[in-house]
Order: sequence, then structure tokens, then C-alpha cells
Amino acid sequence: MKKKVSSVILSCIFWGSGQFFIAKKKVRGILFFAVQILLVAIELLSGYWLNWFTGEIQNFDIGIYGGYFTKGLWGLFTLGTVPGVGGDHSTMLLINGILALMGLLVFVGIFIWNIRDAYRLGRQLDETGKIETVSGRIQRRKAFPYLVLLPIGIIIALVVFMPIVFSVLTAFTNYDANHMPPAQLVSWVGLKNFAKLFNVPIWSQTFFSVLGWTVVWAVCATFSTYFLGLFQALILNSRHVKHRGIFQAIFILPWAIPGMISLLVFRNLLNGQFGPLNQFLMDIHLIHSRIPFLTDPTIAKISIILVNLWMGFPQFMVMLLGIMSNQDTNLYEAAEIDGANKMQVFAHIKLPLLTNATAPLIVMNLAGNFNAFGSIYFLTNGGPTNPSYQFAGDTDILISWIYKLTLDQRMYNMAAVMNILIFLFIAAVSIWNFRRTNAFKEM
Repeated sequence: MKKKVSSVILSCIFWGSGQFFIAKKKVRGILFFAVQILLVAIELLSGYWLNWFTGEIQNFDIGIYGGYFTKGLWGLFTLGTVPGVGGDHSTMLLINGILALMGLLVFVGIFIWNIRDAYRLGRQLDETGKIETVSGRIQRRKAFPYLVLLPIGIIIALVVFMPIVFSVLTAFTNYDANHMPPAQLVSWVGLKNFAKLFNVPIWSQTFFSVLGWTVVWAVCATFSTYFLGLFQALILNSRHVKHRGIFQAIFILPWAIPGMISLLVFRNLLNGQFGPLNQFLMDIHLIHSRIPFLTDPTIAKISIILVNLWMGFPQFMVMLLGIMSNQDTNLYEAAEIDGANKMQVFAHIKLPLLTNATAPLIVMNLAGNFNAFGSIYFLTNGGPTNPSYQFAGDTDILISWIYKLTLDQRMYNMAAVMNILIFLFIAAVSIWNFRRTNAFKEM
């Protein structure tokens, strides 16, 4: 039998044995075997398998007596069988199941690594009769980046990846106010929540209306701030402007003030009944009745976009000023010598250069505005209320609607469906836009 075959067979049964006995890589073999021992120890010691083997437990219930991995997978698939206090807690079983599955995937990855390494070493022995050796210093140098990244990878898996998986899986359950563990069990419902969103009239009407306003809001919020920032940057970059630093400091103030404070101030300023702006306009006889800045659906949407414009343009202004300061002015001078006027230079040279440089940032800002929860919640709280919508107001965007579904209505399953759809929509738009930018093509 070839050594690569025997090495693989041994390593499949006892991890690292092919490396230890066939390739004589004893340290590597011991490490692989230690991982296998760790896997078995976690499963046996965290459950009652030994009691079952010795006959102390006759009717073995995996949900009660199983080890960490078997009980975790059982909970992931069943979400519990005994409701009520003292019974199964479906959400905790789901979380533990996800963690158990992630842990098993790590062990499976190490097992595959063990098999591939045993096959590679066995093949070298079959082909050359010896193992290619690498100095310990080179091995340590190659392993060092992975050792440094390992703690970060674990933290990312627990803090970022696990909640995302939990949210995605929640979309396929009936986890809502009527199924709250531990009093009631949560169960898998497949694609019923997605079908409900698109087939039930009130849900579909609310979703497409809110989605349409979300798109309008994101586009207007992004490009209005960009072009106002561009306009201010062009003015401040002009050689005719004196005391440029003073004006720049003044324009940056809206960006420097915390956004939540600005939004709450504007919420009081634009109050339809007691707001000072309405009172001032009436005092100077510019209007005869109060303007419903935040209570009329159309005016409220315009107010949100204008407030965001005031808060957001300094970011693009500063960014564009930095780009302009690093541009070669000889290009503009050469165009003017060739007979181009100021507008032609701006339209055909300066603007394309600026948009090419800032295109990735525009895309990221667009994606961020899709999830601009604070701009809606702190200014209008999604209002005014629309009775034809399902738990949403006229100015709610998808993320603020998700907030209401989660915190107010406890419809976690429908909120999770929205999360998935938002991710797919933003990812598709962002990827499509990124691939069209020159900055992406040059990577």
C-alpha cells in the first residue's frame, strides 16, 4: 500500500497518526491528535454519555443528557420540545446551536487540514522517499500572522458572525409576541414569513411604500449633500476668497456637532404648534397659518432631506477640498489656453476628476443612508402615522420600520426578513456601483 494512502487512513481514524508514524512528524502529529482528544473530551464530559454507556441512564434523551455538540445541534433543529418555565428556551437553544455548529465547523476544518497534510506528506515519501524540510525559523515566520489574527478571528466570529446568523435564522421561525420563550416554543416555518410579506396586501403595500421612500431618501440625502459640498468647496477653493480658514471653520460646525443633538434641536425648531420657526414666520407676516413641518407627509419628507443636507454637506466639502488641493492646476491652465471657458473646464475636466476620486465614498455614503436610522427616528420618529401601513409611518425607512417591529411590536421574525432584504438590496446596489467606478477597476 502506498504511504499516502496509509497515512490518510491512519489520520482519518486517529488524527495526526499518519504524520506521527508514517512521516515521522511527531510534534505535528501530537498536535492534531490533541485536537481530536479535545473534541471528544468536550462532547463526553459536557454530557451524560458515560452514564449511558455504563447503564445508569436507560431512556437517553439527547436534549437532556447529550453533550455540548449533540445537544447544540438537537436544539438548533428542534428549537425545544417542552414549553413553559423550566422547559426548553427556544432562543437560547438556537444561540447554543449556532455556537455548537461554529465549533464543529472549526473541528471539521482542522480534520480536513489533517487529512490534506497527511496526504501531502505521504505523497512526498512515495515520490522522493523523503520529506521536504523547512527550517523552524521560516515555519515560525509563516505561522506568526495566523497566531496574531486568531484572537481577532474568534472575537469577530462571536461578536459579528454569530448575531448575523441568528438574525438570518430568525426570519425562518415564528418568533413573535405570540411565541415568546420560555412560555411558548418557537418553531421553524420555512419561507412563510417571506410569503406573508409579499402576499398579504397590508404587508406588501407597507413594504413597497417604505422601500420606495427609502430609495428616494437615500438618493436625495447622498447627492444633495455631495453637490452642496462640491459647491462650497469650489467657492472656498477660489483664489478670490479671503479669510478662507474662517469660512471653512464655520461651514464645518454642522458636521462637528453630534448628529443626535442637531436632530433633536431641529425637532423642536420645526414643531408645528410651538416651534419657534413657525412663530417667527408668523410674526413677520410671511405666513398666516402654521406650517406642519413634521406632521404633513410630504412636507415632513422635505424637512428631513433639508435637515440632512445641513448636517451632511460639510463632510463632502472637506473631502473635496482635500482632493482639489492635490490636483495639478497646469491641466486647467492648458485647457484655458486651448480656448476652453470656465464652465467647459469644470464640466469636462474638474468634475470628472472629482467624481472619479470620490465615487467609492459616494457609494458607501449611499449605502449608509439606507440605514440612517437616527435621521428619521430623532426627527420625526417615522411619523406622521399612516393607518394604511402596517406598524409604519409616512417617513419611516426600512431600518426604522424594523426598529418598530422589533421593539414595539416584538415581531422579530418579520424584522429579520427585512434585515435580509435590506442586506441583499444594499449589497446588490453597492457591488454594481463599485464595479462601475474607476477606483475599483484599478484595484
